[in-house]
Amino acid sequence: MSLNKSRRIEEVKGKAKEALTKPPSIGPDIDVSKFKFESKPLEHVTDDLAQRASIVGVDLNGRGRAGTYIQIDHSPLLEKSMLSDVEVMSIGKALEEYDWLLEYYWNALNVDTDKFTALAELKRNEGFFVRVRRGVKVELPVQTCLYLRTSKLSQNLHNIILVEEDSELHVVTGCASPRVAEGLHVGVSEFYVKNGGKLTYTMVHAWAEDVDVRPRTGVILEDNASFISIYVNLHPVRTLQMMPKIRINGVNSRVSLISVITASGKSYFDVGGEVYIKGDFGRAEIVSKTIAKDNGKAISRGVIIGEGRGVKGHLECRGIMLTPSASIIAIPQLEARSRDVELTHEAAIGKIAEDEIYYLVARGFSEEEATSIILRGFMDIDIKDLPPILVTQIKKTLDIVAKTL
Repeated sequence: MSLNKSRRIEEVKGKAKEALTKPPSIGPDIDVSKFKFESKPLEHVTDDLAQRASIVGVDLNGRGRAGTYIQIDHSPLLEKSMLSDVEVMSIGKALEEYDWLLEYYWNALNVDTDKFTALAELKRNEGFFVRVRRGVKVELPVQTCLYLRTSKLSQNLHNIILVEEDSELHVVTGCASPRVAEGLHVGVSEFYVKNGGKLTYTMVHAWAEDVDVRPRTGVILEDNASFISIYVNLHPVRTLQMMPKIRINGVNSRVSLISVITASGKSYFDVGGEVYIKGDFGRAEIVSKTIAKDNGKAISRGVIIGEGRGVKGHLECRGIMLTPSASIIAIPQLEARSRDVELTHEAAIGKIAEDEIYYLVARGFSEEEATSIILRGFMDIDIKDLPPILVTQIKKTLDIVAKTL
């Protein structure tokens, strides 16, 4: 190990140690001392993973995929790329192979953000590294699967995706767990989209009811870059808090953050996104669609900060309440730091309109069928330029959600 590399790692770990007890700035805190940090190595796909993988969009045989990364608990099981210009491997292997990767390691996020980012460094249990080389447009998506199987375990991951100049990549990540007696998933992700690059990132969650989930994501875009994030939640979870932070440093770059959340059971969701548009003529939109029922609670946050010339941004929050015991809170925030900025927001939360149900019932549907049709239409997301395989997968996922409501 080179002296510079050793010093860099020592510096990062020092900052992490100082933040090991630092609570998050938003969302509920968690006593991390109640979780285990060691697990038995697993070298094969378990039956329960095989049953749940397809639900979150993962094909364990890799059909129709440009690459695959699968990890159970702390054990990477599969690291495979089908293309020479696409790299897929564990973050540990990548850090050993590429000294230059330290230029990106903890660059889009601060390791001392809170106790969860600190855990991802000091108790890291791998995670993935995906890289597409310059000028390569990958038609098929790369898939990653992060599976928490052992009860009372803390799974602490660090992921990095690097899209080089004029490249295009689609990544589908499926995160899930079987029924476990508590568990903690900490997923730090850093995405870097270079000049002219495009990254579409689709994440589907299907956690168990007693799991706490803490994703921490940072994204940096250069000139003429594009980042689309699609998040879909399928099942109840104890608590989930995430607030991706995206920085548009280059000119003419665009960001879309889209989330579809179902807060059911006793779930507590605190979900949002923050986009800082520093570059000129940047564009950003944050769209959240939330359905709450039972005793589920959802907080939907959106922050857009515009600083460059010709910047435009829009926040949109839509919520449907299915039971009076549920709760949805929308917190939009717009901040203009120059005169040449146009930022807007709109929000609407309420119950399903009775006239819509009556309309469908009058045409022969039952009330349950009518409700399901309305909710499915509410959850629909229309995103241009997605490959057909992703469009099909997203529609299948939303159909699964609609059937559970």
